[in-house]
Amino acid sequence: MDFYLTALIQGLCFSAIALGIYISMKIFNIPDITTDGSYTLGGVVTAQFLTHHQPVYLVVPTVIAAGALAGALTGLIHTKLKINALLAGILVMTALYSVNLTLLGRSNIPLINTTSIFTLINIATDPNHNTFWILLVFVIIVTLLIGYLLKTDFGIAMRATGNSESMIRSLGVNTDRMKITGLALANALTALSGFLITQFQSFADINMGIGIVIVGLGSVIIAETLINWFKITSVWLSLVLVLSGAIIFQFVLAITLSIGVDANLLKLVTAVFVLLIVSLPRLSFKSSS
Repeated sequence: MDFYLTALIQGLCFSAIALGIYISMKIFNIPDITTDGSYTLGGVVTAQFLTHHQPVYLVVPTVIAAGALAGALTGLIHTKLKINALLAGILVMTALYSVNLTLLGRSNIPLINTTSIFTLINIATDPNHNTFWILLVFVIIVTLLIGYLLKTDFGIAMRATGNSESMIRSLGVNTDRMKITGLALANALTALSGFLITQFQSFADINMGIGIVIVGLGSVIIAETLINWFKITSVWLSLVLVLSGAIIFQFVLAITLSIGVDANLLKLVTAVFVLLIVSLPRLSFKSSS
């Protein structure tokens, strides 16, 4: 049971990165590879603050600011220098590797005898249950804030920028500013995932972000498929399904390992699962006339 509880906890930890990918990919149609670097940046900043015994309430805004700065830099390169968004993200991600390594000072930092968000508050006596409840409250608060933002006039302008950039520009909206803000928000959420997972696994590693964009992208693809299946138009329900996608993704990995599949084949099984989820709605079982 603890095995699946761990998968649920990891799904909640990765829910923020799923929300970030949802904003960059589905709202702005920007493939943002900065994710790999900003996720690690969130973990590195968290590790440095906690090992220096800084309070958690200072860590959270710092992590958000660091991630937002990374995303904004990608946005500036893309909009002001007119560089392809994918290349801009790769450039910032590459630069962040050096930044993260400099901040770490070594390849990894263990969080031994440090206070984390999961030990600061005691909701349940069992440590795993306590971690779950704290994460659940944290994720609900973040989701409510993002949902509220997307329902405001500013959020509607953000969504309109992704849907029809020329139309929203004709209404006097600065689309470059919207893209920069959107990428900053997306990477701030990604950094929050690094903040959570670093405390959950009790260490930060320079390579922790390699390929992490696939986790977020897989979660969003699952959510998008469910949104299309049920024809969801509500922003709130869409965000809930994105969170569900992150949890489903981790459960697929957990079930794959529990049935004895070789860990070397884990990526292959995950790819096949995501492919099935994406392709099933597109399959037609009707015979051609």
